[in-house]
Amino acid sequence: MQIISYNVNGIRAAMRKGFTDWLKSANPDVVCLQETKAMEEQVEIDEIVSAGYPYHYWYSAQKKGYSGVAIFTKKEPNHIEYGTGIDYMDSEGRNLRVDFDEVSVMSLYLPSGTNIARLEHKLQYMADFQKYVDTLRKEYPNLVICGDYNICHEAIDIHDPVRNKNVSGFLPVEREWIGKFIDSGFIDSFRHLNKEPHNYTWWSYRANARANNKGWRIDYNMVSEPLQENIKRAVILPEAHHSDHCPHLVELEF
Repeated sequence: MQIISYNVNGIRAAMRKGFTDWLKSANPDVVCLQETKAMEEQVEIDEIVSAGYPYHYWYSAQKKGYSGVAIFTKKEPNHIEYGTGIDYMDSEGRNLRVDFDEVSVMSLYLPSGTNIARLEHKLQYMADFQKYVDTLRKEYPNLVICGDYNICHEAIDIHDPVRNKNVSGFLPVEREWIGKFIDSGFIDSFRHLNKEPHNYTWWSYRANARANNKGWRIDYNMVSEPLQENIKRAVILPEAHHSDHCPHLVELEF
């Protein structure tokens, strides 16, 4: 099973930039999107279906043009879970899960901490999400949580760790949380198989950051520990240019 996760920074804008043709070419079994910024009825769904994804699920924020996640899949899942059941999370459309026989796959869009209020919101979200996942894994031990975590874990995951040490996304409290999240029973699939520096998934639109590869690795395919032996490949796909993020893939063999 090939799973791609991609923060598209607006699905309609991404589709205007050739996202659908790229999706046909990439051809994953499951694609998890974040920051869709659209309701399902605002999207040219026929394009998605013709790309090979008859099963598509959307969980949008109550606020129009904001946040939102989606999952497209070739195979019909056994169950679709919209949200977490925690109101303040679910109003922003940040969690969507599909369950198959072998594995459950979640698309996650963790908040960013762009100001003091949003940082407090993010920290609360992180704490509540950990509790939610701890419970979820008792019922669904084979779990892949794909998405934009808005956190760089280690210095290797950011182009300038010294200058960014006080910037949200690389704060000690955020880095500590994602470390503990991994330690709670997850594998950072990309870093599990790739130890090289200069691999990023997001670049600022400012100062030619992408051309100069001055990026951050804030997107992850986190694989629960029971699936460790099933991880066959994990790659970042920076050649896709539909967003300020790029897609990243994990391949599981069952």
